[in-house]
Amino acid sequence: MSAKEKAKARAEQIAGKALRKVAHARGDKTTAAKGVALESRGKARETKEKGKDVFKG
Repeated sequence: MSAKEKAKARAEQIAGKALRKVAHARGDKTTAAKGVALESRGKARETKEKGKDVFKG
């Protein structure tokens, strides 16, 4: 996995988690859902990059 893509995936996960936690604390369900989506996108990006590394051998 390239360092740039790995950092981008991790940043999305961290930002999503922070957004989700703040929104839950404030009781804002819409923003919490956006945080969950961002966190999931980061996890999906990380999984995709790991899969690419497997096939590179």
